[in-house]
This record gives sequence, structure tokens and C-alpha cells, in this order.
Amino acid sequence: MNFIKVFASSGPTVYVAPEKVFTLYGWPISNSMIYGWAVILILFFLFIWAGRHVKIHPGKGFIGLIEEGVNFITNLVENSFNNPEVGRKYIPYFVTLFFFILFNNWTELLPVINDAFNYHKVPLLRPFTADLNATFAMGLITMGLVYYASVRESGGLKNYFQHFFVGSPKNPLFLIIGLLEMFTDLTRVISLSLRLYLNVTIGMIVIDVFAYLGHIIAPISALPFYLIEIFICMLQAYIFTILSVMYLAVAVNHSAEHSSPKDEDEYLTEDVVPERIRVESGSVGTAGGA
Repeated sequence: MNFIKVFASSGPTVYVAPEKVFTLYGWPISNSMIYGWAVILILFFLFIWAGRHVKIHPGKGFIGLIEEGVNFITNLVENSFNNPEVGRKYIPYFVTLFFFILFNNWTELLPVINDAFNYHKVPLLRPFTADLNATFAMGLITMGLVYYASVRESGGLKNYFQHFFVGSPKNPLFLIIGLLEMFTDLTRVISLSLRLYLNVTIGMIVIDVFAYLGHIIAPISALPFYLIEIFICMLQAYIFTILSVMYLAVAVNHSAEHSSPKDEDEYLTEDVVPERIRVESGSVGTAGGA
């Protein structure tokens, strides 16, 4: 979004889909792909620099912000699993996912995005998360990891599929419910990708429209929506990450509960009856005999 064309009589240019910038070995390279690569490189060097300046006590400024974000996602993942040791295996991925989405979302608010730089009349930069193909790929990779990790942590496909059924699949009602749960599970890729794409794209359009309507006071007319979008961008990164964590944690926790031995209290036998109950039963029996 930018304020360069706010005086155009035809209104702001709205980009809903990415555009091809050039072709590399027969593969079309879009402006959102270039943006995504640029963000990856920036984050790569940025986190290397931040890692070298991390101290025992949390710092302030940008490094402190990164530390708080890492700690927040770490606690989120660990608290989602019944066994925190299992969750710690996947912390690096979810931390990377959160910051990648957050950085993409926040940088799309810069005025130099979209129309500012052009290559053969095609905008050179388009936010990666404002491309449905990109968000769908992110959802596909994330859910692929979730399915793989769920099967591995559950001890096999059989235990993994059991978490879809609340009872025995031989019961027609439980079978239908389980199949519906499996179908719903497959739609998570679409829901993750569409939610992120639509929120980012619509936010860009709203800011461009109000910047155009403001004309000479474009920064002022668009400022409230800028502030709202800063919060929404952070919220969408959090939602995408927490949903991914929950999908994995639910499958792993459910499978672990089914594979663990039952509590003794659920199946009391003569050998495991608490001593207090035995004494009371003996007392009643003696009284009855008397």
C-alpha cells in the first residue's frame, strides 16, 4: 500500500492476485514469490544477529521483542501437550512459522509495497501472505507436518485414526461421526489458507481505499485502519500458529490417552479395592451377623 497514487482520478489500483514478473527455467516467478524470498533472507540474517546478542536476562528493544515472541510460542507449544517433552520437538518450526507470517503481514503495511517499484509495468513486491497460492502452500506444509508428527507420536496409523472416533467404529453412529471428523480434518488446509489470505488482502484494500478517499490528508484518513491492521496482522499470525499447534496436540494427546493403561479406580477388583472400603464393608458385615 502506498499514497503515491491517491490523486489518480480512476481510484486506487487493487491487486487481488499476484502477477508474473519473469520466468526462471520455464517456471513463472511472481512478485509474491520474490517478496517471500526476500523475507526469508532478511529473517535469516536478522535472527542470526539477534541470536548472537541474546543475554541471560531479557533485553529491550528489538531483541527483547524477539525473545518475548520466542518465549510466548515456546510456552504455548509446551502447555498444549500433556507431555511437554513431545511439544519441544516442534518448537523450532512453530516459532519460525509465527515470525515468518508476522513479518510478512507487518511489512505489507509499508508504503513502498505494490505500486512503488515496478518491473515492466508489473509491481515488483506483493506480500507473500496476500497470495492464496502461498497461504495454501503454507497450510499444506503445516498440515503435512501435523499428520506426519501425529502418526509418529501416536505409534502408527491405527492409533492415529482411533482419535477420530469417540467409540467403537462398529457402532454406526460412532462410525458416521468419525468419518465426519476425518472429512473436517481434511478441510483444515483450506480454512488456514483462506483465513490468512482474506484478512491480509482485505486489509490492504481497505487502507488503499481510505487513503484514496482522503486525497491530500491520505495518511490521516488511513491512519486508524493502519493501527487496526497492525493488530490484525499480529492476530492472524497467532491464529495460524495456535491452530496448527492445537491440531497436532489434540491428535497426540488423544492417542496417548488411549494407549496408556487405564486408571485402577476405573476398574476396581477385589485386589485393588481401597483399604477403607474393605474395613467399612467388614464392619457392616459383622454388624449384620450380630
